[in-house]
Amino acid sequence: MDQRALEADCMRDLSTFPQIFLYSKYVDFRKSINGLSEIVESELKIKPFSGAMFVFMGRSRDRIKVLYWDKSGFALWYKRLEEAKFCWKRSFEKDVITLTPEEFAWLLSGVDVWKIKTHCALNYESFS
Repeated sequence: MDQRALEADCMRDLSTFPQIFLYSKYVDFRKSINGLSEIVESELKIKPFSGAMFVFMGRSRDRIKVLYWDKSGFALWYKRLEEAKFCWKRSFEKDVITLTPEEFAWLLSGVDVWKIKTHCALNYESFS
């Protein structure tokens, strides 16, 4: 999935989110805006009004919910896969994982984000 298609699906450019947080535990998908906001505030200790994107996964791994505050109210985005499952680790070290917009796009398109290894960033001070 390319970036433009993903942004059209999300209804907002991913680069406008200051952060994208993935909640690592499975969530009861009967929860809606209020229930998910409560998880953000009480378990993640993050203000749901921060403008960040919060990503939640159901136990069946074929559904994903995205919650964010959009200046005048909450937006809740929901995606259900018909014949596949989202890649998800069995256990995480932390309750919340920060994703880049690129990693979030990969997750939505079926890439196993947890197995990808990228080149390390190098910072040099001089050339000799």
